[in-house]
Amino acid sequence: MLEPRRRPSPFYPLLIALSLVAGLFIGRDMADDLNGPLTVFNLRKPNSTDKIGQVIDLIDAQYVDSVAKNELVDGVLQDLLQRLDPHSYYISAAELREAQEPLEGSFDGIGVEFSIQHDTVMVISPVEGGPSAAVGIQAGDRIVSANGEPLAGVGITNDQVMTHLRGPKGSNVVVGIVRSGMPKPFDVTIERGKIPIHSVAASLLDDDGTGYIKLVRFAKNTHEEFLLAADALKARGMKRLVLDLRGNGGGFLTAAIDLADEFLPTGRAIVYTEGLHSPRQSADATRSGGYEDIPLALLIDEGSASASEIVAGAVQDNDRGLLVGRRSFGKGLVQEHIPLPDSSAVRITTARYYTPSGRSIQRPYGKGIDYMDDLEDRADHGELLHADSISTDSTKEYRTLNGRTVYGGGGVMPDLFIPADTVGSSAYLTDLFFSGTLNQFTFNVADRERKRLQTRYPSSEVFARSYSVAPALLTELDRFAAEKGITPRPGEATRSSKQIAMRIKAGIARNVWGDDGYYRILLDEDPAYRRARQELILQAARPTP
Repeated sequence: MLEPRRRPSPFYPLLIALSLVAGLFIGRDMADDLNGPLTVFNLRKPNSTDKIGQVIDLIDAQYVDSVAKNELVDGVLQDLLQRLDPHSYYISAAELREAQEPLEGSFDGIGVEFSIQHDTVMVISPVEGGPSAAVGIQAGDRIVSANGEPLAGVGITNDQVMTHLRGPKGSNVVVGIVRSGMPKPFDVTIERGKIPIHSVAASLLDDDGTGYIKLVRFAKNTHEEFLLAADALKARGMKRLVLDLRGNGGGFLTAAIDLADEFLPTGRAIVYTEGLHSPRQSADATRSGGYEDIPLALLIDEGSASASEIVAGAVQDNDRGLLVGRRSFGKGLVQEHIPLPDSSAVRITTARYYTPSGRSIQRPYGKGIDYMDDLEDRADHGELLHADSISTDSTKEYRTLNGRTVYGGGGVMPDLFIPADTVGSSAYLTDLFFSGTLNQFTFNVADRERKRLQTRYPSSEVFARSYSVAPALLTELDRFAAEKGITPRPGEATRSSKQIAMRIKAGIARNVWGDDGYYRILLDEDPAYRRARQELILQAARPTP
């Protein structure tokens, strides 16, 4: 994940920034020099180490007001590292624990996906194989207490819920449950366990044999999860694969290498890294991957970054598959995680990575470039809608294995451009989506209709084929939104009705059947997926030269 760029404070010049940073590492104690007044502070000709210690102690002993030194150090560290490049940053001990969980692939807790609706903790679904599923927690249950502490009411937050429900593996928590059809609340004792954080959000198979896998991160367990999903689809008759990396911000370099290795023959280049103090290190395909011959397409967009771009670049440069979508984010820098003694850490850029053709896909940064506004600039320039609006640097031209021209210096360009889908868009749809109103409405519908839906539609596949959103449900949504102060301008509800109906259907499917149900609905109207599937089928039909 990218940290927002923080502008250096005008009150702390770079000298103090350097002093505080080095002081954290060196930890000199010069308190004895600071017992006298400021005029006797010893400012001898120092080396950099002495000067750093003196300035830190000077602030501590002589500054006019009290200073929250830990916060000051954290802020200046972040400012300093952000001066180097957009992806080097400092992370506090508290932030580090949260940031590590998605990449480590697990945390300790009770294993439920929840949402706060109407100031109540609602179970969306228990994690398969987790502690809550083992004791019978069901989708639609309300968690109203934890160890006697209320977990309902105005102002309840996600952080409060997680504080009460997470805990060390093997510890117990007694949760109060309200369940539809039960006359009164009841308590369940749950022994906390290791809860997986999945990299594969969905794995689906179309009737024509097209497999679809949605990958949302590159974590320690990503390669294993991919193989489990792909092997299951292969056993069901998968003939071709569409791997969705849209919105995947990356993660571990090794996870990207392992995944790319599945698609490439032994000896093919995957990526190499190199920096001023980091000698070149190359990664090549080392074994016989299980998916070297399957027709392959990758979906990418402006949210595909880092490890996603490594896989995309390796596939494209080796002419192994088709890239469909829009230009990727453009992050070609490698960060090394360096822990500090107080359990905080710095992640500092130590190298650039290069695709097999030798291109760096890192987009420009530095003085005069507003790096964090790049995505907004792309939209303003029309790049998300028109392929000819994409700017390429002709001085950074490279060749793929088969001699096709590709460009570096600004992300990975897709082989087939798919514009952002703006059909049916409106301010009303945007307000429904980003206010959470649409999510809350679909949860309410799924919650009250759960048993009927599960009986009538025994699977997400049947639901996707047979269910349609009735006009009465759209009218009900309009009333629900109006109660929350969201009303459409003239014509907006009609213009967006198809998109809204699809989102209602997908939201109901997610609440009843999980993410597989959700993505199955969205894929029916997904232009990038439909084009990728079509191209793979056409390629298979063409005679081999």
